[in-house]
Amino acid sequence: MKRIQRAARAALGFELRPAQLDAVKAVLDGRDTLVVMPTGSGKSAVYQVAGVLIDGPTVVVSPLIALQRDQVESLDEADAGEAAALNSSRPESERRDALERFGVDARLEFLLLAPEQLANEETVAELADAKPSLLVVDEAHCISEWGHDFRPEYLRLGAAAEVLGRPRILALTATASPPVREEIVERLGLRDPHVVVHGFDRPNLHLAVETFHDEEAKDEALLDAVGAAAKPGIVYAATRRAAEQLAEALAERDLRAAPYHAGLRKGERDEAHERFMEDELDVIVATTAFGMGVDKPNIRFVFHHAIADSVDSYYQEIGRAGRDGEPADARLFYRPQDVGLRRFFAGAGNVEVDEVARVAEAVAEHRGPVEPGVLQAQTELGQTKLATALSRLEEVGAVEILPTGEVECDGPIEAGEIEAAAEAQENRRAFDRSRVDMIRAYAELRDCRREFLLNYFGEPFDPPCVSCDRCEAGEVEAQPTDVPFELGARVRHDEWGEGAVQRYDGDTMVVLFDEVGYKTLGVELVLEHELLAPAR
Repeated sequence: MKRIQRAARAALGFELRPAQLDAVKAVLDGRDTLVVMPTGSGKSAVYQVAGVLIDGPTVVVSPLIALQRDQVESLDEADAGEAAALNSSRPESERRDALERFGVDARLEFLLLAPEQLANEETVAELADAKPSLLVVDEAHCISEWGHDFRPEYLRLGAAAEVLGRPRILALTATASPPVREEIVERLGLRDPHVVVHGFDRPNLHLAVETFHDEEAKDEALLDAVGAAAKPGIVYAATRRAAEQLAEALAERDLRAAPYHAGLRKGERDEAHERFMEDELDVIVATTAFGMGVDKPNIRFVFHHAIADSVDSYYQEIGRAGRDGEPADARLFYRPQDVGLRRFFAGAGNVEVDEVARVAEAVAEHRGPVEPGVLQAQTELGQTKLATALSRLEEVGAVEILPTGEVECDGPIEAGEIEAAAEAQENRRAFDRSRVDMIRAYAELRDCRREFLLNYFGEPFDPPCVSCDRCEAGEVEAQPTDVPFELGARVRHDEWGEGAVQRYDGDTMVVLFDEVGYKTLGVELVLEHELLAPAR
């Protein structure tokens, strides 16, 4: 521990906090490690110190060019060793120089690259020749289809780690509920991982929900709230149209507002992002396209014009407020009718048995590795449906997704494997819809909102808190003390299988089942009919 702290002081100018120290020690002990800490809590320091202390260079997978640039600048300011980024924005000469310095003479300690770079066999081979001692996967939740920012290119990282010589793996993320953590561990192939979960409580965030049944009244209340709030801030909208309409309405109230969504030209998005980061906008009205890489410390509010698709997404989005530690406002403007839209979206991308069969047949026909683009043209399926079908087929062992992103199978795919893959996808859809039910439960909550959020991410909390609308109103109900199972206990249901007790809410309990997601059960019924039993 003393050696780690000396290295942290020398490289970064400060000592690590206990959770950071715990994570670095696990990596030095040779263990794969998953670190779940909020943005701003120092996850980057974990890999910087670990990289310095382990012999051999470090590969850092980071999904956005802007994030890579920030991390390289941070490493340059520290004394943690040379760093460079390998991405499409760099001239070929710079990319070649970075690979050479990482390999032959090992002058580079840290090489940052996007996951797409690992689809290039030549690049992976050169990285492997350098014998990296540590593979860092930043924004690791991107590998999870149950996460809020799934990226198919992350799926090849587990296989790529093997090609690189299987260095120890350090996965980092700012938010991951228990099922997302489990999927990160599984898809990255983490071996006996040490999991560090710390610091989800953000006491400076005031949590509140305002409920409406009329859309116009909700819009007016949100516009008034933005006008009255300290600036700058973010408003999240569910659709591009809503983002543009709200931005226009705020501008008509003499506020410096701009929309941000994937339908805008890149130049327009970049301009809006830059103006917001430079405090030239009071508010940016955005879809979820505005998210990863937004690290602005003085955001004073995050308002949601509509319910998010999950508690995971909601907590990630409100977590962009108040990173300077000063008070910030996280408020949901809730209309029960909006839940239907989210439930519809939760079913998007679903694949039917015949579509899975079409993909399986196409893979088998090629009798060797085949590019996803070829499969997409052959099956006439969209990219999302194809990726979904391939993921499910891989889950049941029918196909293998190679580090290059190509797909192959050993022989004909049996009908039973296709049916199993389709059933697995149906379970995924049920799980996604259960997550919508959980964010609805947050919106309609009778108890402490902070307790709800922390329990969702696996952290205990004893209400009342000092900064949520329910606790301030004195309306929090006393939690039952005589409960059938402790929080976190593993239980089994005859139909839904095994799960973990998530929380108690008055006379009901929430269980997160491994296969079908979140279920709310009446405690009295559980006891009377013995619906749950301890898992063996």
